[in-house]
Amino acid sequence: MSSPRLSSGERREQIVLAAVAVFGARGYVGTTTDEVARAAGVSQPYVVRLFGSKENLFLAAMEESLDRMMSSFRAALVADDSGLSTEKRIGRAYVDLLNVRGMHQMLAHSYLLGSHPVIGPAARRGFTTVWRFFREEAGFDAESARNFMAEGMLISTMIGLRIVDDYGTDPEIDELFAACFPTELSSVLDLVPRGNEPW
Repeated sequence: MSSPRLSSGERREQIVLAAVAVFGARGYVGTTTDEVARAAGVSQPYVVRLFGSKENLFLAAMEESLDRMMSSFRAALVADDSGLSTEKRIGRAYVDLLNVRGMHQMLAHSYLLGSHPVIGPAARRGFTTVWRFFREEAGFDAESARNFMAEGMLISTMIGLRIVDDYGTDPEIDELFAACFPTELSSVLDLVPRGNEPW
């Protein structure tokens, strides 16, 4: 039995999620539209026809990543989750987003493109959106917001380094993972990408 034909909207979503994974692993400069097309299972001309340029594709992947993260954070704000604090619920939501391959790194790469004339301003707006969420919607004071964002950046760095490859052989790395993921360690170890994975 053949699989159902995807609508144009579903196909676009498939390409954007592939772009999140590939840009997340390889960055803006290191990624080609051909690599994204292959990851999505479509032709490169189709990707270009749909998005026009690599820049537009990156912007779409960045927007998708930010939207998913903010939606998860907002859902965590209103979740009734066994008396967990707001910080713990949002932190768990951030870790759960490891299920979206490349999302954390996609955002981290966007934050390194501040000098790009188009991506830079969009990335700054996204970063400010996250800060505003913590201060205005979550009600964090400035120090708590800073700490949360700093820990998120640490986690993104660990994922991008593929430092999980050293887990179990380096006591310092084991300690770092236990400190960052005290209750989610086993699921994190299953989800984070390894050094031999392309994305």
